[in-house]
Amino acid sequence: MIKRFSISLDENLLAEFDDFILRRQYSNRSEAIRDLIRKSFIQDEWEAGKEVVGVISLVYDHHQYQLQERITELQHGFHHQIVSTTHIHMDHDNCLEVVIVRGKALEVRDLAEKLTAIRGVKDGNLAMSSTGEDLH
Repeated sequence: MIKRFSISLDENLLAEFDDFILRRQYSNRSEAIRDLIRKSFIQDEWEAGKEVVGVISLVYDHHQYQLQERITELQHGFHHQIVSTTHIHMDHDNCLEVVIVRGKALEVRDLAEKLTAIRGVKDGNLAMSSTGEDLH
């Protein structure tokens, strides 16, 4: 069931919000606000250390000496949190590895930080989500 409520915003803040809606291509203000609220709740779940899901993406040069072996070795230490990995070749030198993870937020974040900190990883990112059913 959808409930309505009203909100008051400063004129400048509302203009910025409307620009945000256009850039992100939301169909209306309500959907944008719902999405921002959901993201806030997901962040709360991550900070509370609850069961979460996420995607770790890594970009690296596969010519870097023993880099792929170090990445694989670290992943084996977190095998309970890793659901799946996908590896693609971006070009002759660079690879993208995507690691789908599930587990306690602190363990998942620890894995993401350790993977992105490995020497030779050019870029790393953790996209967080939640298994919470009340967010949808």
